Amino acid sequence: MRIKYYLLLFTVFLVLNGTAQLKDSTFHEEEIVLNTPTGKIYGTLTLPAVKKKIPVVLIIAGSGPTDRNGNNSMMKNDALKLIAHQLGENQIASVRFDKRLIAESKSSTLSELDIRFETYINDASEWIALLKNDNRFQQVTVLGHSEGSLIGMLTKEKPDRFISIAGVGFPAAAVIKKQLATQPDAVKNISYQILDSLSAGRKVDSVPPYLGSLFRPSVQPYLMSWFKYDPATAINAMKIPILIIQGTTDIQVDTADAIKLAHSNPAAKLVIIDSMNHVLKTTVIDRKENLKTYFDPTLPLAQKLMPVITEFVHMKF
Repeated sequence: MRIKYYLLLFTVFLVLNGTAQLKDSTFHEEEIVLNTPTGKIYGTLTLPAVKKKIPVVLIIAGSGPTDRNGNNSMMKNDALKLIAHQLGENQIASVRFDKRLIAESKSSTLSELDIRFETYINDASEWIALLKNDNRFQQVTVLGHSEGSLIGMLTKEKPDRFISIAGVGFPAAAVIKKQLATQPDAVKNISYQILDSLSAGRKVDSVPPYLGSLFRPSVQPYLMSWFKYDPATAINAMKIPILIIQGTTDIQVDTADAIKLAHSNPAAKLVIIDSMNHVLKTTVIDRKENLKTYFDPTLPLAQKLMPVITEFVHMKF
């Protein structure tokens, strides 16, 4: 396992390898649509203005009602949009998309009750196949953020490279338990009971109203399908170049998760970025200050993030 605490030495690497010149590129964006038997999935193709085959990155958003830009109705930080634009500036194309039932992809014929974790895995697989068959692109990298990391690990259609950002290293039920650990005992105890039942494949008929957003009946089939997967097992099975990125001020996913993933696949490269949080902005660990960045799209990405990503995508293996 190689653990690299990213320093400013990367500037030297860029100059020596000529990659710094790539930022002269311009790009444009256009709509791209994935047609599936159960509805259309809408995305944005960011395409640099170059006349040669280039790499393309499929960006998979995290959990919940997160759209192609990394936002939802309650927050706007544009993290995934910023990634796409900076990839474009470095002669790397990208596709980011709205998941089923989210934003422009809300017209899927599947309802929330029908959605399974495998639905997202299959959708990502179809995106990869679509990009592999596009003669404008020389290779396909999957970049999964948060829950998108596990989705990217499990695709049946395999990419050429894989990047996990803020991906959990443990099964989802265990992660949710950890996130609920500071709640009052009454909330925590009933939540743990529900999580244990769902992990065992048993639906829960009686859910307290205050836990409805987490465990409502219509989302339970999805949770049961998600809880089956262990990210450590999934990443161990991958036989392609892997980059694992984690920030030290992420209040949702811990550096221990990234280390767990890296231990599970010794060929993976692990990069820990100091002061980067879950929405990929630079901030402190204090929860109140940290959460402010979730609502500010004017903040740039953590400075050391994109050089790591662009180096990995352009690197010859």
